[in-house]
Amino acid sequence: MPDFAYIARDMSGQKISGSLSAATEREAISILAGRSLFPVQVSADRKAAVGSNLYVKGQVMATAYGQLAALLRSGVPLLRALTVMRDQTSHKNLKAVIEDVQRRVEDGSSLGEAMARSPRAFSEMAINMVRAGAEGGFLEEALERVASFTESQEELKGRTLGAVIYPVVIGIVGTAVVTVLIVFFVPKFATMFDQLRQRGELPWATDVLLGISDGLRRYGLFILAAIVGAIYLVRRSMQSEEGRHRADAFKLKIPMFGSIFQSFAVARFCRVLGTLLHNGVPILKALEISREATSNRVLSAAIAEASTNISAGQSLAGPLSASGHFPKMVVEMIAVAEESNTLDRVLVEIADGLERRTTRQLDLLVRMLEPIMLLLLAVVVLMVVVALLVPVIKMSQTL
Repeated sequence: MPDFAYIARDMSGQKISGSLSAATEREAISILAGRSLFPVQVSADRKAAVGSNLYVKGQVMATAYGQLAALLRSGVPLLRALTVMRDQTSHKNLKAVIEDVQRRVEDGSSLGEAMARSPRAFSEMAINMVRAGAEGGFLEEALERVASFTESQEELKGRTLGAVIYPVVIGIVGTAVVTVLIVFFVPKFATMFDQLRQRGELPWATDVLLGISDGLRRYGLFILAAIVGAIYLVRRSMQSEEGRHRADAFKLKIPMFGSIFQSFAVARFCRVLGTLLHNGVPILKALEISREATSNRVLSAAIAEASTNISAGQSLAGPLSASGHFPKMVVEMIAVAEESNTLDRVLVEIADGLERRTTRQLDLLVRMLEPIMLLLLAVVVLMVVVALLVPVIKMSQTL
């Protein structure tokens, strides 16, 4: 819903200003009337809309969660803590986001509801954890958990990006070099090889290479435009719920990397669920919150199905196993933990183990990418050189 800024007077005639969320201006006026306020001016709150659409990096948000948790644990009231954070931060976008959250809390929204209006700054997992913490009376611990979780995720992203960037650069540079070689260098040999082609003595590899070169020179711009268009259409389709579901299902099926995506998603789910259960959140509510932490709609749907079965009196391990998206070892550990009533502790242990194993697996896989990329580049260049040298040698023998 859009935001509206208002200026109104209360029963004593005192002027009050603020903002609220409503579907229309008429609804905003009705809300003010319900608060015993007489509206003087109601207009679209552009400042709040800007603040709610700003993006803030995960590492910056991790620090902000930790600071807010420290202030609240020290006994500072929520609104005062938000004011302190707003005044102290030098990050422009974070300042605007905190100001927007503070304004909404002042207007009567809960912290979770205020955070939900800035989805580009606050993740769904953070919003749900804060809501659960506020309801269960462990808001400070929830914020600390979110800070720790966000920081570990950003650290993993940074380590992965740092390891992948070298193979990616090799791939980009290698592709550019081979493309330039085929488009500009290979055509110079075309007229030289016409005589061999007429006699039927041109090697098939050379013929294919010349065909590729001719095709790139004639249709290269169209191929590039088609690739850009395909990327745009894929990104456009991923904005819909169905497109995101298909993309998440595809990620789980990618060779070698699919199991890594799955393990990290399951680890996030187990950690958040274990934390919520440890703090006394009912299991159905905890499942509703923790399934968003997977960041994968396929796994989230499987967990939602498990919630339905739990409502019918079944265990958690059974429906998770039936979905086929959870490792057998994880399901067995959950089943044993349910029988021994240690589910909260075992879930955190499962998350720790999965993250350690998957991080080692990811590091090994990334280290393997470097020689693989170099080998592929060398093979492609060798094929181009051989395809050009073989007919040259044949022509020299003929002469």
